[in-house]
Amino acid sequence: MAITYFERERVFRLDTPHTTYLLGLVDQEGFLGQIYYGPRLPEGETLRALLRLEERPVPPSADPRERASFYDSFPFAYPAHGGGDFRTPCLSVQTAGGGCNCELFYESHCISAGKPPLEGLPAAYGGKDGCATLEITCADPALGLRVHLRYTVFSDSDAICQSALVENGGEEPIVLTAALSACLHLDDMDFDCITLPGSWAREREIVRRRLVKGRTGAESLRGISSHQANPFLALCEHTATQERGRAYGMAFVYSGNFLAQAELDQYGKVRSVMGIHPEGFGWQLLPGERFQTPEAVLVCSDEGLGGMSRAFHDLFRTHLIRGQAKRRPALLNSWEACYFDFDHDKLLELGRQAAASGIELLVVDDGWFGHRNDETTSLGDWTVNEEKLPGGLVRLGEELGAMGVSLGLWVEPEMISPDSDLYRAHPDYAMAIPGRVPTLARNQYVLDLTRKEVRDCVYEQIAAVLREAPITYVKWDMNRPLIDVYSPSLPPERQGEVYHRYVLGLYEMQERLVTDFPEILLENCCSGGGRFDAGMLYYSPQIWTSDNAEAMDRLAIQEATALVYPYSAMGAHVACCPSHTNGRVTPFLTRGGAALPGCFGYELDLGELTEEERSQIPLQLAEYRMFGPVFREGDYYRLASFRDNGYYDALMAVTKDRSLAVVDYTQVRSRANLRSLRLPLRGLEETARYRCQGSGEVRTGAGWMLGGALLEAVQADFYNQLVVLERID
Repeated sequence: MAITYFERERVFRLDTPHTTYLLGLVDQEGFLGQIYYGPRLPEGETLRALLRLEERPVPPSADPRERASFYDSFPFAYPAHGGGDFRTPCLSVQTAGGGCNCELFYESHCISAGKPPLEGLPAAYGGKDGCATLEITCADPALGLRVHLRYTVFSDSDAICQSALVENGGEEPIVLTAALSACLHLDDMDFDCITLPGSWAREREIVRRRLVKGRTGAESLRGISSHQANPFLALCEHTATQERGRAYGMAFVYSGNFLAQAELDQYGKVRSVMGIHPEGFGWQLLPGERFQTPEAVLVCSDEGLGGMSRAFHDLFRTHLIRGQAKRRPALLNSWEACYFDFDHDKLLELGRQAAASGIELLVVDDGWFGHRNDETTSLGDWTVNEEKLPGGLVRLGEELGAMGVSLGLWVEPEMISPDSDLYRAHPDYAMAIPGRVPTLARNQYVLDLTRKEVRDCVYEQIAAVLREAPITYVKWDMNRPLIDVYSPSLPPERQGEVYHRYVLGLYEMQERLVTDFPEILLENCCSGGGRFDAGMLYYSPQIWTSDNAEAMDRLAIQEATALVYPYSAMGAHVACCPSHTNGRVTPFLTRGGAALPGCFGYELDLGELTEEERSQIPLQLAEYRMFGPVFREGDYYRLASFRDNGYYDALMAVTKDRSLAVVDYTQVRSRANLRSLRLPLRGLEETARYRCQGSGEVRTGAGWMLGGALLEAVQADFYNQLVVLERID
């Protein structure tokens, strides 16, 4: 088994295929500390000396006067507030008497095959043969509080999943004012910190900065993981590149407020924590009650940032995303084609254009329900507008089906319009603080998903539509942050639970959807990429990456997204030109090349294309069907970033058996005196021979990786080409 307890050394050892994680028990009291996380160690190695127990400050049993100093430097596996540890804690409590100290000591542990699910939460999964879980129970005897720390390792992934289950075993209520999911301690390394901040249409910009004394990281307090931040943080050697150097990554399997923080302390040690953001959080635990934190995923790579990315991709594709085997149809979305201005005939014409081009799915976006002809009305009234669509979605779906095109549908189940029948009947369903005017955003309010009757009302409306019409795809959107966060269903002392209960309600609704309609492909969306996180991937195998589908901007957005999430999760479309988000004009072929690695589609009126552009669609679809699986299922390598070099961009995917490789190259800017570009490749089998499909040139894998592929000089901006290598022996 990949988890071992060394009783004499009092050390827990967790092994993945290429890494080792060590925890150790200290002193009679049972302090639990992290010893090591890094490349896999020889069998039996425990490195207990790295706890530095002979150095001052020594454990309290050796010198009681050192207790506070010991707390301030010890690498606690799950640090609690109080006792003298002044770094960011994972656990903070307030007792009925107003006290806020908490100290955790080892009580017991168990090691088991498999991985238990987290009730009501998305989490990685695995069978008894594929993973093992260590559960360490720590307790605060004075409070009657227990924390069950869970660590899971997988036989086929270099990732470790961590979470905590907090249990009130005392006789008084306790309020959790912080309950984070994971803690990582590192030292003796010159680190950079990488986060993915952004904004609407500019999601997930890679920001890499030197780690200095103090705290840095990413956070969201918007009720969603947000456009402005992503629940991910990486620490890497200052000299680390895509191929070389040590890199650590933390990703949060959660879709609400979060904190991802790295803290460099007075001793040059790093504490990195991840979990639900403590601000605005307060969870009351009555005697006997439990609170389960969401899961965090930790990755360590000695093959640079690329190795870290591939480890996350493998874990998410194999142990988190469900429905991964579903074929991803090439689609046409109606939004940029006609916005709200459509009727049955217009949609049918889009369907004819799709069928003629070989597109498999037409998605009817916003505007099909209630009396919605703009963004001011009808959210919450999920009945078909038969003035626009006579015969409803049933007729439309049948007529499209006769053409060989299936029907998809956009919904926004979390929102309600003031101008809606639902709001007129139930204004209390919208989040609002008593005595205050509720805050509109995009002319809508947020539904109180903490309440079961609200969830049931909206879900049953949408489910009725899905049961009646031949829908094969649903795009679930969410278009504003949470404001006026209050629920009348909870007493005053529990209002700090609303943010998290909202997310739990969201998860319950999406779990119902994928359970009741397993044949439907669900894509999540949040004003584009505002909730692109691992929690959403548990329910939907793909997420709309950004409302900005302009090709050059998308190269950067998709590069940053791929630092953590696989291309199989990225909705990527060929959109209108000039771009509706930035006005840029790019060739149709290049727009296809930028979208190819993701879940491919079109978001425009095919009837407005030129004959030359329409003629390129069959080629793009053929490439998507042939090479899309390589990008979605194979190993990802970032060869070049125009964000860094200012001129060109290149990514590469290689099948797991190393038989086929595809390079997607884009020359963003041309240069004077341009010569062919030598682009070293990655991930090939060194001694195998590969033929380039275009030129017919044959080399060994080592020859392609060391010598590089030569890309011809083309005097043009926004030029895209594919390089395909096939193993021939």
